[in-house]
Amino acid sequence: MQRIGLTGGIAAGKSVAAARLAELGAVVIDYDELSREAVAPGSAGLDAIVEAFGPGMLLPDGSLDRPALGRVVFTDAAARSRLNSIVHPVVHRLAAEREAAAAAADPAVVVVHDIPLLLESGRVDTFHLVVVVHTPAVLRVERLVQGREHTRAEAESRVAAQVPDDDRLAAADVVLDGSGSVDGLRAQVDRLWERIAQERVDESAVDLA
Repeated sequence: MQRIGLTGGIAAGKSVAAARLAELGAVVIDYDELSREAVAPGSAGLDAIVEAFGPGMLLPDGSLDRPALGRVVFTDAAARSRLNSIVHPVVHRLAAEREAAAAAADPAVVVVHDIPLLLESGRVDTFHLVVVVHTPAVLRVERLVQGREHTRAEAESRVAAQVPDDDRLAAADVVLDGSGSVDGLRAQVDRLWERIAQERVDESAVDLA
């Protein structure tokens, strides 16, 4: 099994890269998806969020009001840390379960952990390869404003809440340029996959020598 950590700033293009890796045969573990599972209605995680941030974090149907929570945590580092302390342990457990299942089904599987907050988690060194999708912050703000209907202030606060681009790039083994077209990014992922496949062939040859 090969474990890849995939990350990138918000609106950098990471989802495009993750989707293409899945198409090529990787098992992708989406930490945003796991985060939603961790705070689903009736979960201990959602109960802890309500206890920490108040009942105003709930929608009328009892589910989490993500925009309301986002307005709190993206402007308050202490609140963001509190939220992470609730959600991250559950997410890590769920991710480990999915990785174990993938490895049991195929010991040679490539497992991609799609983690928006990889650097913040302190888990960079646990992966064979760290892939960063990089798009300059100013362009990511524009994407949030134009494509996701955030106000400029909201977009800037969300980008600023994440680690600086330089820190993310310093941790990368591979950098994919997400500032261009979707097709261009997918082509970069294809080249990365070819490299991974060749490295696996070379490793097998060494093992047999």
